[in-house]
Amino acid sequence: MDEDARAATLMQKMLRKRLYALISRPLVAPEKLKPLLATHLDYMIGLERRGLLFASGPLTDPGGAPSGHGLTIVRAKDAAEARAIAEAEPFFAHGLRAFELKEWTVMEGTLGVRVNLSDQSVEVT
Repeated sequence: MDEDARAATLMQKMLRKRLYALISRPLVAPEKLKPLLATHLDYMIGLERRGLLFASGPLTDPGGAPSGHGLTIVRAKDAAEARAIAEAEPFFAHGLRAFELKEWTVMEGTLGVRVNLSDQSVEVT
């Protein structure tokens, strides 16, 4: 089997889930984000509860402190919807951060969840 055919066979069952990545950068010093932090978190938790937020969090250099840079992955029907979700986020809406929008196709990976019935705890791996 040649390499093209082998690659096609390997990719045949892959997820191919289209998501949208918002790579954000600060336009102001990190401390200027603090007054809107709770509002930002409320917005992000709302997206999570609506099933629109795949994952989100700050980006840092290894071992570094948060700098205001971040990565948010959203579930959206298209790039226009992803952009509207991003533009409504309080930090972006108030001109404190800018973002770059990228389409991301998830092909491979794993997700693990462990539920301990004895104490009703959950661990995501």
